[in-house]
Formats: sequence, structure tokens, C-alpha cells
Amino acid sequence: MVTAVDVVIGTLIAWVLVRDAFPGKRILEVVIDLPFALPTIVAGLVLLSLYGPRSPLGVNWANTRMAVALAFLFVTLPFVVRTVQPVLLELEPEAEEAAASLGAGPLTVFRRIVLPSLVPAIASGAAMSFARGLSEFGSLVLLSGNLPMHTEVAAVRILGYVEGDNLHSAAAVASVLLLVALVAIVLLDVFSGKVTRHVD
Repeated sequence: MVTAVDVVIGTLIAWVLVRDAFPGKRILEVVIDLPFALPTIVAGLVLLSLYGPRSPLGVNWANTRMAVALAFLFVTLPFVVRTVQPVLLELEPEAEEAAASLGAGPLTVFRRIVLPSLVPAIASGAAMSFARGLSEFGSLVLLSGNLPMHTEVAAVRILGYVEGDNLHSAAAVASVLLLVALVAIVLLDVFSGKVTRHVD
């Protein structure tokens, strides 16, 4: 779910950063890069202060699925943005202008000219964000509350197994995460290749 949101919002943000000029653009660039530089436990503290019991926004989403989703979005969204953005920068506007001059509408131009170039980058960004989300620990350990069958995440479960000296269970969960990440990356790679051939 979070990966799907990353794909849509991340692609839109990359498009806006490349194609539009607006006040505060440089600040947005810095905010996008913040999760790369910030230790995830610090990100967890920041998110807890914003969405926890003492929230200045008047909400308390700590120990809820909303908090888990927000933490995942914070650490994974930049992967899509920074993967799609360079591809958009390299696209030559002449092809889009030529298609528009021949009567193609904006949707057709996007689907036939822009999308074939973006799909591999979007799939790559989605795979990286999904894999990053699978391994996320720091920003979730404070926010999730680790409630079984509700907000429990695999990385925190692994820590619990390790602390309980149950290394076999920890290894089993870690192996499942590795397998899921590998399958997701392969499927997204196959999907991007098929979509690219289809739109061509």
C-alpha cells in the first residue's frame, strides 16, 4: 500500500521539481533528502513528537496503523523521487513538442512519449522503497507500539526474538523478509519491462 502511494506521489513530486519553478522549491529538495541523512531513530522521535500524545497538531496517532504508514512514507518516498527525477531531467522536450504539434493531447503525449522512459525508473524506485520499508526499524520502534496483529512490524519482531534468545525464529523471519524483497524486486523488474514494451 505504501509503495503504491510512493509511486504516485513520488512521481508527481519529481515531475513538479523538474518541470515547474515555484517559491520554496529548494526547501522541498532538502526535505526530500532529509530521510537519507537523518538517523531513523531520530526520524521516529520527530514523528512521535508530531503525531504522538503531545502533538502540536492536536492528533495522537502513536501505536496506530496511521503512524506506521507515515513512518514508512517518510523513509521510502525519497527513493521514488530521486530515481525518477534524473530520468525526467534527461528527457528531450522536442519529442513532446513534436507530438503535441501533430495533434496529440497531453494524456497521449504522456502515455506514448514520457511513460516509456519513466516506467523502468518508477519500478526501480518502487523496488527500493519496498525493500527499504521491509527493513525499517528505527522510525517504527517508537511509533508502532508493536501491537500483535495490528501495528507489529517484522524488524521489531526480529529484535524481540533476538532479545529472547530465540535466534532460530529471528533467522526465520529475516529469511522470509529477504525472500519477499527478492520476489518483489524481480516482479517489478519484469513488470517494468512488459509495460515498456507495451507502451512502445
